[in-house]
Amino acid sequence: MPKCPRCAKEVYFAEKVSAQGKDWHRFCLKCAECRKDLTSCIFAEHNGAPYCPNPCHEERFGPKGCGHQGNDWNK
Repeated sequence: MPKCPRCAKEVYFAEKVSAQGKDWHRFCLKCAECRKDLTSCIFAEHNGAPYCPNPCHEERFGPKGCGHQGNDWNK
C-alpha cells in the first residue's frame, strides 16, 4: 500500500490522488505555504513539498531581479 508524502499514512484507492509520481490523500495535497487545496495537475514542487505555482512557489523560489518579485530599485 502506498504512503502519503505529507502524513506518511497508507493511501487507499478511494481517497487517492496521484500527482508527480506520488500517491496523496485528497485532503493532504495542499500548498505548504498557504494551505490552499491543490489539484493533481496544478502545483509546483520544491524539496518534495507541494506549492501553489503562483504566488507561493514563485515568491519563495522563483527568479529575483528586474521585473520579478524582490527587485531593489526603490530602496
